[in-house]
Amino acid sequence: MSNVKAPAPIHLLRSHTSSIAVLFISRDNERVYSGDASGYAVSTSTRTLRAIASWKAHEDGFLGIEEWENTIITHGRDNKLHVWNRPDETSITSGIGSSAALPGLSTPVLWFSMDVNALNYCRFSLLPASFIGSTSLSESLPSASTSKVDSASECTALIALPNLIESSEADVWSIPSCKRLHAAIGKHAKTTIFYGDGRAGENPTGIIMSLHLFETASSSKSTPELRILISYENGNVALRRYANPEKSMSVEGKGWEVIWETALHREAIMAMQVSSNNQFALTVSADHIIGRYDLTASTPDGSTIHRTKHPGNACIAIRDDGRVCAVGGWDGKIRLYSTSSLKPLGTLKYHKDGCQALSFATMISTDPGSRYKEQDQDADEDEDMLDEEKMQRGRWLMSGGKDNRIAIWELISFEKS
Repeated sequence: MSNVKAPAPIHLLRSHTSSIAVLFISRDNERVYSGDASGYAVSTSTRTLRAIASWKAHEDGFLGIEEWENTIITHGRDNKLHVWNRPDETSITSGIGSSAALPGLSTPVLWFSMDVNALNYCRFSLLPASFIGSTSLSESLPSASTSKVDSASECTALIALPNLIESSEADVWSIPSCKRLHAAIGKHAKTTIFYGDGRAGENPTGIIMSLHLFETASSSKSTPELRILISYENGNVALRRYANPEKSMSVEGKGWEVIWETALHREAIMAMQVSSNNQFALTVSADHIIGRYDLTASTPDGSTIHRTKHPGNACIAIRDDGRVCAVGGWDGKIRLYSTSSLKPLGTLKYHKDGCQALSFATMISTDPGSRYKEQDQDADEDEDMLDEEKMQRGRWLMSGGKDNRIAIWELISFEKS
């Protein structure tokens, strides 16, 4: 890569007037969701690069945003988590030159909200029913015109958040029922009444900085096992599993066993990302280290430290094939690495100030044996162009910075010859 010129962004989005805090690309690569430091959210079409919707989602800055079937989940520093109905894109009439600032854009309808503890700079972690395999999402998700919660709806997703009171502990809720199933995961004995920031008691960790809720097949049981990976202010990372699956609820962290915990960073962990197959995780911090963790191991021996020459990192993203990661720095640069060796793959330069959000598009297979041989030889040329455009979007990386801008990069595959 030393002799290859770094690419420039292929597109820039200027839909925000405050620094970009969060980014999310829908899994079909059709929509980009962004949230900024002033609480505004924007949904953008990847086909037209025009805003679909723009609205004031929170009274404070964003912590997270994600598309969940036909809804949008937003999480803010105003101690609120909102779930909105995704607007009908067929009714969007924005033309050439339209932007988020123009009138006439859709405003999503609020479905329901939750009060949360936003002391942490920690976004929610969503585990949809499609990954749990127990409930059909379509049974209780709202239609485009639905704005109220059906009290009879069953759990269609689990969502993990910092505990409502103690910021060093985690809770797991069911939505849309908004019922807390597991409380105070990671609870430690306290030696003083003066706590709330996680620094008191045994093994103080500080507040939770990032978490990831997932299910994995158990080696000793036929049923999947619920697990949660949590990173902390003191640089510690802990993997826990729920050992009492016969009980659907738990309190005070009971039943949550520590599989392993380790501290690869000496500074607070600024961001953590888990691979799409839940096989490994990566962390970055104010230091120059990238931490790699084996989520299939039963001990912390699979955790390794990779030292870089670049301290001060704010965000990290992993491509959906698990082979490439991107790290956004306080200097505004985006550095690409191989996830297996953490070998540098290149540096992207555009943002003049800190890069605070990253999101990879979902890759589209280019295997001709599985993709093109089945196509009709007389297929419409427009269809072929559409396929090419889809593959190009599958190579996109999006970055958001303090300069209020979102940069779209089209990366090479990084496959070996």
